[in-house]
Amino acid sequence: MSTLRVALVQLYGRPTKQECIANAISQIRQAKDRGARLIILPECFNSPYSTTEFGRHAEEIPLGETSQALAKVAAELGVYLVGGTYPEREGTRLYNTCPVFGPKGELLCKYRKLHLFDMDIPGQCTFQESAALTAGDRLATFSIGSLKIGLGICWDKRFPELAACYRQLGCDMMIFPSAFDPYTGPLHWDLLGRARALDNQMFVALVSPARDPTTEYVAYGYSLMCDPWGRVLCRAKEEQELLITDIDLKMCGEIKQQIPILRQKRGDIYELKAMK
Repeated sequence: MSTLRVALVQLYGRPTKQECIANAISQIRQAKDRGARLIILPECFNSPYSTTEFGRHAEEIPLGETSQALAKVAAELGVYLVGGTYPEREGTRLYNTCPVFGPKGELLCKYRKLHLFDMDIPGQCTFQESAALTAGDRLATFSIGSLKIGLGICWDKRFPELAACYRQLGCDMMIFPSAFDPYTGPLHWDLLGRARALDNQMFVALVSPARDPTTEYVAYGYSLMCDPWGRVLCRAKEEQELLITDIDLKMCGEIKQQIPILRQKRGDIYELKAMK
């Protein structure tokens, strides 16, 4: 496998969970029709992004309604499906979780957001995920052929050590379902995606909900894919949009050969390692 066709699915929210799921599945089918093998949904696509709503929309993974619908369509279409994120309930705890379903509908892995979005920019954006959610405690990866892919969620991409740990694990791609805000979005969205790609010589996908100014929390939009050179390969606008891009997997080995920074790290001076 030298190339992989990837779909980034930027979705509007809908009034009910069932309508959100139906909208996502419609776009997943369109992505498959356009040849996508890996399809990625945005953060919190089946629920309002609100600490008061997470619990009302939460479900078990993979037994819940959303998971069952995504597993079914992944198996039907024979695709790898990154289910964006949705609120997960386990006992009394809630998580912001990204599940990945394989082409047989199997749950390949799930990732719980490690770094919770607690931010306060007065007059611009204030949010406290930790008021409702519990942080995850481990990394998650899956593979498509020889391509190993790591998972993060939105706020996680502000922590370069996380992507660097995935690089150590052999990942050549990172996926971040992300609901950035419109204030920091123009300042940091492209910059963070490109930086994580350039630092780690990997592909990086950022997949956002579409922008809806009528919601309590307004997402930035502008889903994008960066290549290992730090270039933006494709970018959505603010509305619901389906992006299709082919990534050249040979590029990963080529850039590591041409710019061998991964071999030149000074392990005798500094060290980074994942604890779990």
